[in-house]
Amino acid sequence: MITSPIPPVVPAGHMAKLEQPVLALPSGLELRPWRDSDADALVAAAHEPGIRQWNRLFVASKEEACERIKRMRERWQSEQSAIWAIARPDGGQAVGLIGWGDIDLQGGSAEILYWLLPGGRGRGAMVEATQRLSRWAFEDLGLHRLRLCHAVANSASCRVAEKAGYSIEGTMRSALLHEDGWHDEHLHALVQGDI
Repeated sequence: MITSPIPPVVPAGHMAKLEQPVLALPSGLELRPWRDSDADALVAAAHEPGIRQWNRLFVASKEEACERIKRMRERWQSEQSAIWAIARPDGGQAVGLIGWGDIDLQGGSAEILYWLLPGGRGRGAMVEATQRLSRWAFEDLGLHRLRLCHAVANSASCRVAEKAGYSIEGTMRSALLHEDGWHDEHLHALVQGDI
């Protein structure tokens, strides 16, 4: 067996040993692990036109939502993703989702994904959540490069990326299939030392 002369950026097993933290936001919201009691928020998001347009979220029932929440916990333990609910503190209902998908501990990178229900929009919560979760990914998890991708036509996500400090690196042509067809995507990135 040939081993790489380049050590992993984050050793395997590091994330699985961490307890998923609750992270406070300046707006008074918090990022916390999803709970089964949040299942209705997932179902609502899957049916909300603004979320459905830009996200590949297919949840038809409360049972499917509970299964997805269970998979979120499993994927944390298998170091594949780290997903938080954006919620009001003290057990409040989830108003959004943010997290890291496509986690590559060996290479030190991940891609952020997010959405907000209409009740959570318009107050800068997503910019705050993106900035807070980016600091966590660098400082606590130890990643080196973070990606934020969105359909070019999704101007709201472009504003979030820019306000959160993510530099635009280019356009990926025909990069993601949405319900209405293939979309070009902007690629933004943040690297260790940018913040």
